[in-house]
Amino acid sequence: MVRTLVERSLEADGFEVASYATSKQAIKEFHGLDPDVLVADIDLGERPNGLELATLLRAQAPYLGVVFLSNYPSLDNVEGPTPAPPGSSFIHKSMVDGPDVLRSAIETALDDTRDPLIVGLPDDRPLAHLSAPQLNMLRYLAEGWSNAEISERRGITQRATERLVSRTFHALGIADDPTVNPRVVATRLYIQNFGVPEPGGASSS
Repeated sequence: MVRTLVERSLEADGFEVASYATSKQAIKEFHGLDPDVLVADIDLGERPNGLELATLLRAQAPYLGVVFLSNYPSLDNVEGPTPAPPGSSFIHKSMVDGPDVLRSAIETALDDTRDPLIVGLPDDRPLAHLSAPQLNMLRYLAEGWSNAEISERRGITQRATERLVSRTFHALGIADDPTVNPRVVATRLYIQNFGVPEPGGASSS
């Protein structure tokens, strides 16, 4: 029930959400989704628990933001050999008295996953708030990769690639303008800020 409520609340806030009842399901679907943030309880009723799940996924995607939503008093009270990944956010379930609490934690997690290339950009620049996967996607586009080529090289489904391309265009504010070609504009923005990328230079994370 809590998972469903969280899912509906985040969707109402404009987040794209994929929800799974078990950690094993989340691991199975991870590569096809390529998410920016993981929101998980710590006690999931089975192994891997939330800490182990976050550690496994962060190893595959270092840019992944992590938010724990739990009845534990704090991360320090969790027993076991697996610590929380660096930079993880923690919210006690009793503190969630409205959507703003969880949204704020997720936005903080997204900020923590920003690529070092864009950390120094002024906040008013279009690229300043992109996540690491979004910046990588922008570089792929600047190199001239098609969605099919991106999917093949990254080992994700074409649907996941299309979603990430779409999220990148929305983050840049160019998704809904019928007068422009968003792929061309995105490529131009990357080159204006970082120059023409060398072929094959994009990160595979």
